[in-house]
Amino acid sequence: MQARPVLTLTHDEHLWRHWRQVPSSDWLPAWGQSWKDVSRWRERGQRLVVVDTGLPGLPAPDTEKWQAAVRDLDLLMASLKHSDEHGRQLLVGGAKGYVHAYMPPEALAVALKAVASGGVWLGPTLLARLLQQVDRGASANGEPASVWMTGLTPREIEVAERAARGMSNQAIADELGITERTVRAHVSAVFEKLGVSDRLMLALKVHGISS
Repeated sequence: MQARPVLTLTHDEHLWRHWRQVPSSDWLPAWGQSWKDVSRWRERGQRLVVVDTGLPGLPAPDTEKWQAAVRDLDLLMASLKHSDEHGRQLLVGGAKGYVHAYMPPEALAVALKAVASGGVWLGPTLLARLLQQVDRGASANGEPASVWMTGLTPREIEVAERAARGMSNQAIADELGITERTVRAHVSAVFEKLGVSDRLMLALKVHGISS
């Protein structure tokens, strides 16, 4: 793909040096040091931003200032003190991803691609937590619609239901008496058939929260 501009927002020069190692064939990182740089980035017609959660003056995710920015930006939040609860708050507030600030540049590139493509990127423990919350909320509201099952095999349905509850591939394999490799194959098939790209989207569809 053509190299895409991404604003990397941090006051930490060491962190900026780390982020600028993202593969230059795909990404063109620019350094911003203030939340005000977000407005200038938007004015240039750009959407993709990596934000250091330790940035001075960063608005809280439940404020109007934050919401005004999130509405038309793809924010990937990066934290030195990774916390599932903090990540949950940011995602609920409209961020598209939550990562460790010093994740390897190659992994950051993958996260950027997901967010830039309209997806969501988060760690496995936070993903499991969110899926469990979705599952509990759906259970409290009664049985979810089963329209999503159309076109899936019985085994794919079994795997999808468990993945939507936040179970890991290995846990699903152990419960169903199949290999983890087989589970991965079923999950991939389910994603393709349902037109979803990650487990969070799968959970929302399984529980009737999205069409």
